Amino acid sequence: MLYHLLLPLQEYFSALNIFRYISFRSASAAITAVLFSFIVGPWIIKKLHHMQIGETIRTNGPGTHAIKAGTPTMGGLIIIGAILVPTVLFGRLDNIYIQMMILSVLWMGIVGFIDDYLKAVKKSKKGLIARYKLLGQITLGLVLGSVMMLHPEFESSRTVTTLPFFKDLVFDLGSGWIYIPFVIFVITATSNSVNLSDGLDGLASGLMAIAALVFAGIAYITGRADFSQYLNIIYLPSAGELTVFCAALIGASLGFLWYNARPAEVFMGDTGSLALGAALGAVAVMLKKEFLLPFAGGVFIIESISVIIQVRYFKYTKRKYGEGRRFFRMAPIHHHFELKGWDENKVVIRFWILGILFAFLTLTTFKIR
Repeated sequence: MLYHLLLPLQEYFSALNIFRYISFRSASAAITAVLFSFIVGPWIIKKLHHMQIGETIRTNGPGTHAIKAGTPTMGGLIIIGAILVPTVLFGRLDNIYIQMMILSVLWMGIVGFIDDYLKAVKKSKKGLIARYKLLGQITLGLVLGSVMMLHPEFESSRTVTTLPFFKDLVFDLGSGWIYIPFVIFVITATSNSVNLSDGLDGLASGLMAIAALVFAGIAYITGRADFSQYLNIIYLPSAGELTVFCAALIGASLGFLWYNARPAEVFMGDTGSLALGAALGAVAVMLKKEFLLPFAGGVFIIESISVIIQVRYFKYTKRKYGEGRRFFRMAPIHHHFELKGWDENKVVIRFWILGILFAFLTLTTFKIR
């Protein structure tokens, strides 16, 4: 918004030319996101307390989590506001990348909000029925994939993706019948992975800040012809604008972490985790870096795999031995380490360290090929 309002005035006030630069607008978006969280966050938390919208703690979970019962949830409203306000203020609203990111955050934020509302307000144990949640994810993937197929901005890269560690290897999925289901899978898998990781104070928000920082760098490079040519990656002329969005995502994650660090004053709920996961998946899709997600979001993937292993192993042992057995003490895997005796802060910090290592590994893929 400010780009469109103030840049035309540069002929009268030359200092306004600074809004031309993505670096300035990205830094401004990150700072604004943090400030939004600091200013609006306490008000939202107070309102959630007043409305008695609190978290229900699983009885079969770690015993140390019992004290968290009643902690306000739906704090994802802080995250969504802290992402969208800076993005609208400092992003180019005529840019298709920005438009699709706003849609992704809003769409899955609404799906998550409905789920949280049913659980916290209506006291429905299951919340939004799983198939309806899946329908929301599929719909977003369908819309995003269709835009990538039809919008003229993506004419030269509609169904392509890139593979890490391989030089000059651009993989074309061929047709929309393959590409759109691929996009749906990425969006669904990523949003669910972030959702599963949101089980300890500060874990998901810290990991998201790390992953968003990686994709902010990738977006900036991808939108620069000189940098993308030097690193031999696909050049997408308008993709640099995603740097502004990723910067807002970083600021929103850090701003929320201020309140979500142990002992958490608020939980993001599905309102936040599904929106964050969808945003991460959508950024990867639009940058043609879907296969970097297992690296940049490595801890999120590990969390999901641990759940899949647990469920499959339980079903297998039930068929074979007549009773289901657990592969992990509890899944997702962060609870496994809690039940082994690790303090919650130790689990979170060590998972953050893993997230940083995965981030460095992601960056090395641009040179090791």
